[in-house]
Amino acid sequence: MVKENRSDEGSGLNERLARGLREHRSEVVDELLSTFGRRIQNVAYLILGSQADAEEVVIDTMVTAWQNGGELRDPDALPAWLMTIATRLALTRRRRVGAALPLLPADADRIQGDQGPSIDRIALLDAMSELPPRMRAAIVLHYYADLTVEGVAAVLDRSPNTVKSQLREGLARLRVQLDEDQELGPHADA
Repeated sequence: MVKENRSDEGSGLNERLARGLREHRSEVVDELLSTFGRRIQNVAYLILGSQADAEEVVIDTMVTAWQNGGELRDPDALPAWLMTIATRLALTRRRRVGAALPLLPADADRIQGDQGPSIDRIALLDAMSELPPRMRAAIVLHYYADLTVEGVAAVLDRSPNTVKSQLREGLARLRVQLDEDQELGPHADA
């Protein structure tokens, strides 16, 4: 699994990483992976529902960043730029492969960190797998990756109002799905 070091994120680190990308220094890829890799992998996993596909998105994101590092003008935009690349790659992969795989309870710990899987978390992941790809991406980017509405709009190349609508509709669908799951209870299939 990709390790991530969020505590080092900051303007100085972003500046150094952006400069490394522009200068095509090989060690910058390792630093990008350790700083942003886990977040990229988790966002891709939540969009795709496949750990293998999410890992491919991380690799493809690093290759794309390496190839296009000269395009990054504002070092403080590095995290959002990487998230944009990863999200677009994940959405493209999802269109190419088809529907997302269901997020299985056994996979829940992959995006948990140190916390153990919970029934609520598993139910949420299952409900999210029912959302359309862009709506799912908007929710993941806003609530998991902590991007603003404007940041999500930039990543998804949509207007902020469209993103707000997707977030509102997505949350409403999740509430309905989670309420139905709660009403059915844990032994509904028995």
